[in-house]
Amino acid sequence: MKLQRRPIDQGLYTKGGIITERNPDFCIVRLRMPAGMITPDQITELGAIAKRHGVKDIHLTTRQTIEFPHIDPAELSGLLAELEANGTPLGAEREEVVNVTACLGTRHCKFATIDSVALAKEIDRRFFAKELPVKVRIAISACPNGCESERLNEIGITGIQRPIRDPGLCTGCGTCTCYCREKAITVENGIIVLDKGKCMECGFCIMPCPFQIIRGENPQYRITVGGHRGRHPIIGRHLVTVDTPDDVIRVVDRIIYWIYRQASSGSLLPEQLDELEFDEFKKTIVEMVEG
Repeated sequence: MKLQRRPIDQGLYTKGGIITERNPDFCIVRLRMPAGMITPDQITELGAIAKRHGVKDIHLTTRQTIEFPHIDPAELSGLLAELEANGTPLGAEREEVVNVTACLGTRHCKFATIDSVALAKEIDRRFFAKELPVKVRIAISACPNGCESERLNEIGITGIQRPIRDPGLCTGCGTCTCYCREKAITVENGIIVLDKGKCMECGFCIMPCPFQIIRGENPQYRITVGGHRGRHPIIGRHLVTVDTPDDVIRVVDRIIYWIYRQASSGSLLPEQLDELEFDEFKKTIVEMVEG
Protein backbone atom coordinates (compact mmCIF):
# COMPACT_ATOMS: atom_id res chain seq x y z
CA MET A 1 0.00 0.00 0.00
CA LYS A 2 1.31 3.44 -0.92
CA LEU A 3 1.75 5.77 2.09
CA GLN A 4 -0.13 9.03 1.85
CA ARG A 5 1.90 12.16 2.60
CA ARG A 6 0.56 14.58 5.14
CA PRO A 7 -0.78 17.81 3.60
CA ILE A 8 1.71 20.71 3.54
CA ASP A 9 0.67 24.12 4.81
CA GLN A 10 2.05 26.31 2.04
CA GLY A 11 1.40 29.39 4.16
CA LEU A 12 4.32 28.40 6.37
CA TYR A 13 6.67 29.34 3.53
CA THR A 14 5.78 32.98 4.04
CA LYS A 15 7.63 32.84 7.37
CA GLY A 16 11.20 34.07 7.14
CA GLY A 17 12.74 31.30 9.21
CA ILE A 18 11.86 28.65 6.65
CA ILE A 19 14.37 28.57 3.80
CA THR A 20 14.06 26.41 0.68
CA GLU A 21 17.07 24.13 0.25
CA ARG A 22 19.16 23.47 -2.85
CA ASN A 23 16.87 20.47 -3.25
CA PRO A 24 13.51 22.29 -3.33
CA ASP A 25 11.73 19.26 -1.88
CA PHE A 26 13.29 20.10 1.50
CA CYS A 27 13.80 23.19 3.62
CA ILE A 28 15.97 24.61 6.40
CA VAL A 29 14.36 25.77 9.64
CA ARG A 30 16.15 28.66 11.36
CA LEU A 31 15.48 29.39 15.03
CA ARG A 32 15.07 32.61 16.98
CA MET A 33 17.81 32.88 19.61
CA PRO A 34 18.61 36.47 20.71
CA ALA A 35 22.26 36.93 21.73
CA GLY A 36 22.79 33.22 21.01
CA MET A 37 21.68 32.38 24.55
CA ILE A 38 20.02 29.04 25.29
CA THR A 39 19.59 27.01 28.48
CA PRO A 40 21.00 23.49 28.94
CA ASP A 41 17.44 22.12 29.11
CA GLN A 42 16.48 23.87 25.88
CA ILE A 43 19.49 22.58 23.98
CA THR A 44 18.87 19.04 25.28
CA GLU A 45 15.28 19.23 24.09
CA LEU A 46 16.42 20.61 20.72
CA GLY A 47 18.43 17.43 20.24
CA ALA A 48 15.38 15.32 21.06
CA ILE A 49 13.16 17.36 18.72
CA ALA A 50 15.73 17.01 15.92
CA LYS A 51 15.81 13.23 16.33
CA ARG A 52 12.03 12.96 16.30
CA HIS A 53 11.91 14.81 12.98
CA GLY A 54 14.76 12.95 11.29
CA VAL A 55 17.39 15.69 11.52
CA LYS A 56 20.87 14.16 11.24
CA ASP A 57 22.95 17.34 11.65
CA ILE A 58 22.30 20.65 13.40
CA HIS A 59 23.92 23.80 12.03
CA LEU A 60 25.27 26.55 14.31
CA THR A 61 25.06 29.74 12.25
CA THR A 62 27.35 32.77 12.16
CA ARG A 63 24.50 34.86 13.59
CA GLN A 64 24.23 32.97 16.86
CA THR A 65 21.28 30.81 16.06
CA ILE A 66 20.58 27.20 15.11
CA GLU A 67 19.30 25.68 11.88
CA PHE A 68 17.67 22.31 11.24
CA PRO A 69 18.58 21.39 7.64
CA HIS A 70 16.86 18.93 5.29
CA ILE A 71 13.39 19.14 6.78
CA ASP A 72 10.52 17.49 4.96
CA PRO A 73 7.85 20.22 4.60
CA ALA A 74 5.27 17.71 5.81
CA GLU A 75 7.02 17.86 9.21
CA LEU A 76 6.82 21.65 9.56
CA SER A 77 3.58 22.12 11.49
CA GLY A 78 4.49 19.64 14.19
CA LEU A 79 8.11 20.72 14.31
CA LEU A 80 7.27 24.40 14.75
CA ALA A 81 4.82 23.61 17.57
CA GLU A 82 7.50 21.67 19.43
CA LEU A 83 10.08 24.42 18.92
CA GLU A 84 7.64 27.04 20.22
CA ALA A 85 6.93 24.96 23.32
CA ASN A 86 10.69 24.69 23.94
CA GLY A 87 11.16 28.47 23.93
CA THR A 88 13.25 28.25 20.75
CA PRO A 89 10.73 29.37 18.13
CA LEU A 90 11.03 29.99 14.41
CA GLY A 91 13.48 32.70 13.44
CA ALA A 92 13.62 35.26 10.64
CA GLU A 93 15.53 35.60 7.37
CA ARG A 94 13.74 37.81 4.87
CA GLU A 95 13.16 41.58 4.69
CA GLU A 96 12.70 41.98 8.42
CA VAL A 97 14.65 42.38 11.65
CA VAL A 98 16.50 39.09 12.02
CA ASN A 99 18.20 37.41 15.00
CA VAL A 100 19.86 40.02 17.24
CA THR A 101 23.44 39.04 18.09
CA ALA A 102 25.63 40.03 21.03
CA CYS A 103 28.81 39.11 22.88
CA LEU A 104 28.64 37.95 26.53
CA GLY A 105 29.13 41.50 27.84
CA THR A 106 29.60 42.43 31.48
CA ARG A 107 27.97 39.21 32.65
CA HIS A 108 31.16 37.31 31.86
CA CYS A 109 33.78 39.19 29.81
CA LYS A 110 36.53 41.13 31.61
CA PHE A 111 36.83 43.59 28.72
CA ALA A 112 33.12 44.44 28.51
CA THR A 113 31.65 47.84 29.40
CA ILE A 114 27.91 47.15 28.89
CA ASP A 115 25.39 44.35 29.45
CA SER A 116 25.08 43.45 25.79
CA VAL A 117 22.94 40.34 26.40
CA ALA A 118 20.19 42.21 28.25
CA LEU A 119 20.17 44.90 25.57
CA ALA A 120 19.99 42.31 22.77
CA LYS A 121 17.05 40.57 24.40
CA GLU A 122 15.17 43.86 24.83
CA ILE A 123 15.80 44.86 21.21
CA ASP A 124 14.65 41.40 20.13
CA ARG A 125 11.49 41.69 22.23
CA ARG A 126 10.56 45.00 20.65
CA PHE A 127 11.66 44.65 17.04
CA PHE A 128 12.25 41.01 16.04
CA ALA A 129 10.66 40.01 12.70
CA LYS A 130 9.28 43.49 12.04
CA GLU A 131 8.64 43.58 8.31
CA LEU A 132 10.72 46.14 6.42
CA PRO A 133 11.71 46.90 2.81
CA VAL A 134 15.21 45.50 3.51
CA LYS A 135 16.74 42.93 5.83
CA VAL A 136 18.05 44.50 9.04
CA ARG A 137 20.72 42.83 11.15
CA ILE A 138 21.45 44.23 14.61
CA ALA A 139 24.63 43.33 16.48
CA ILE A 140 26.06 44.44 19.84
CA SER A 141 29.66 44.35 21.07
CA ALA A 142 30.32 45.32 24.68
CA CYS A 143 33.65 46.96 23.82
CA PRO A 144 35.52 48.21 20.73
CA ASN A 145 37.12 44.77 20.24
CA GLY A 146 34.08 44.24 18.01
CA CYS A 147 33.74 40.49 18.59
CA GLU A 148 30.29 40.65 16.97
CA SER A 149 31.52 42.66 13.94
CA GLU A 150 28.73 45.06 14.84
CA ARG A 151 29.88 47.76 12.44
CA LEU A 152 29.33 45.30 9.59
CA ASN A 153 25.62 45.20 10.35
CA GLU A 154 22.78 47.46 9.31
CA ILE A 155 22.61 48.60 12.95
CA GLY A 156 25.66 48.24 15.17
CA ILE A 157 26.00 49.05 18.87
CA THR A 158 29.42 49.27 20.58
CA GLY A 159 30.02 49.73 24.29
CA ILE A 160 32.68 52.36 25.10
CA GLN A 161 34.16 53.92 28.25
CA ARG A 162 36.42 56.95 28.46
CA PRO A 163 39.27 56.83 31.00
CA ILE A 164 39.65 59.61 33.58
CA ARG A 165 43.05 60.32 35.12
CA ASP A 166 44.00 62.45 38.11
CA PRO A 167 47.48 63.82 37.26
CA GLY A 168 48.00 64.86 40.87
CA LEU A 169 47.65 61.27 42.13
CA CYS A 170 49.10 59.28 39.22
CA THR A 171 52.56 57.89 40.05
CA GLY A 172 53.51 57.49 36.39
CA CYS A 173 54.25 53.78 36.92
CA GLY A 174 53.31 53.06 33.31
CA THR A 175 51.25 49.92 33.98
CA CYS A 176 48.40 51.26 31.86
CA THR A 177 50.72 51.68 28.87
CA CYS A 178 51.15 47.90 28.74
CA TYR A 179 47.41 47.37 28.40
CA CYS A 180 46.67 50.04 25.79
CA ARG A 181 46.45 48.27 22.43
CA GLU A 182 46.41 51.55 20.52
CA LYS A 183 49.66 52.91 22.03
CA ALA A 184 47.62 55.94 23.05
CA ILE A 185 49.27 56.18 26.50
CA THR A 186 52.88 57.18 27.05
CA VAL A 187 55.02 58.22 30.01
CA GLU A 188 56.77 61.55 29.52
CA ASN A 189 59.02 62.81 32.33
CA GLY A 190 57.21 60.58 34.78
CA ILE A 191 53.77 61.82 33.74
CA ILE A 192 51.13 59.75 31.94
CA VAL A 193 50.01 61.34 28.66
CA LEU A 194 46.90 60.21 26.79
CA ASP A 195 46.64 60.79 23.04
CA LYS A 196 42.88 61.25 22.65
CA GLY A 197 43.20 60.93 18.88
CA LYS A 198 44.43 57.34 19.25
CA CYS A 199 42.24 56.34 22.19
CA MET A 200 39.39 53.98 21.19
CA GLU A 201 37.64 54.47 24.54
CA CYS A 202 37.74 50.76 25.25
CA GLY A 203 38.43 51.19 28.96
CA PHE A 204 41.11 48.48 28.98
CA CYS A 205 43.50 50.75 30.89
CA ILE A 206 41.12 51.28 33.83
CA MET A 207 41.07 47.96 35.68
CA PRO A 208 44.84 47.21 35.55
CA CYS A 209 45.82 50.41 37.42
CA PRO A 210 47.54 48.99 40.55
CA PHE A 211 46.57 52.04 42.61
CA GLN A 212 43.00 52.33 41.24
CA ILE A 213 43.72 55.92 40.28
CA ILE A 214 42.40 55.61 36.74
CA ARG A 215 38.63 55.79 36.74
CA GLY A 216 36.15 55.56 33.93
CA GLU A 217 33.25 57.70 32.85
CA ASN A 218 29.89 55.98 32.73
CA PRO A 219 29.78 53.50 29.80
CA GLN A 220 28.22 54.75 26.58
CA TYR A 221 26.72 53.20 23.45
CA ARG A 222 28.13 54.10 20.03
CA ILE A 223 25.57 53.40 17.29
CA THR A 224 26.43 52.86 13.64
CA VAL A 225 24.11 52.46 10.65
CA GLY A 226 24.49 50.98 7.18
CA GLY A 227 27.09 48.28 7.67
CA HIS A 228 27.03 45.11 5.61
CA ARG A 229 28.98 41.83 5.54
CA GLY A 230 28.29 39.81 2.41
CA ARG A 231 30.41 39.81 -0.73
CA HIS A 232 31.11 43.54 -0.57
CA PRO A 233 31.68 44.41 3.11
CA ILE A 234 30.84 47.94 4.22
CA ILE A 235 31.59 49.52 7.59
CA GLY A 236 28.60 51.31 9.08
CA ARG A 237 28.59 55.07 9.59
CA HIS A 238 28.67 56.55 13.07
CA LEU A 239 25.22 57.90 13.79
CA VAL A 240 25.19 58.91 17.44
CA THR A 241 26.60 58.03 20.88
CA VAL A 242 24.11 57.73 23.74
CA ASP A 243 24.25 57.21 27.49
CA THR A 244 21.68 54.57 28.46
CA PRO A 245 19.99 51.40 27.17
CA ASP A 246 16.71 53.34 26.98
CA ASP A 247 18.42 55.85 24.67
CA VAL A 248 19.60 52.95 22.50
CA ILE A 249 16.06 51.59 22.23
CA ARG A 250 14.75 55.01 21.23
CA VAL A 251 17.41 55.41 18.54
CA VAL A 252 16.89 51.89 17.17
CA ASP A 253 13.16 52.56 17.06
CA ARG A 254 13.77 55.74 15.04
CA ILE A 255 16.18 53.97 12.67
CA ILE A 256 13.71 51.17 12.01
CA TYR A 257 10.86 53.63 11.50
CA TRP A 258 13.04 55.60 9.06
CA ILE A 259 13.90 52.43 7.13
CA TYR A 260 10.23 51.44 7.05
CA ARG A 261 9.18 54.84 5.69
CA GLN A 262 12.10 55.71 3.43
CA ALA A 263 13.93 52.60 2.22
CA SER A 264 12.93 50.62 -0.85
CA SER A 265 13.21 46.93 -1.62
CA GLY A 266 15.59 45.51 -4.19
CA SER A 267 18.86 46.99 -2.91
CA LEU A 268 20.87 46.91 0.31
CA LEU A 269 20.44 49.61 2.92
CA PRO A 270 24.05 50.95 2.60
CA GLU A 271 23.45 51.58 -1.08
CA GLN A 272 20.41 53.71 -0.28
CA LEU A 273 21.70 55.89 2.57
CA ASP A 274 22.90 58.82 0.46
CA GLU A 275 19.71 58.81 -1.57
CA LEU A 276 17.67 58.85 1.63
CA GLU A 277 19.26 62.03 2.95
CA PHE A 278 21.28 60.33 5.67
CA ASP A 279 22.81 63.58 6.93
CA GLU A 280 19.37 65.02 7.58
CA PHE A 281 18.32 61.83 9.32
CA LYS A 282 21.46 61.91 11.50
CA LYS A 283 20.68 65.49 12.48
CA THR A 284 17.16 64.46 13.47
CA ILE A 285 18.44 61.59 15.64
CA VAL A 286 21.03 63.77 17.39
CA GLU A 287 18.41 66.43 18.12
CA MET A 288 16.08 63.76 19.47
CA VAL A 289 18.73 62.41 21.85
CA GLU A 290 19.96 65.80 23.00
CA GLY A 291 16.44 67.12 23.41
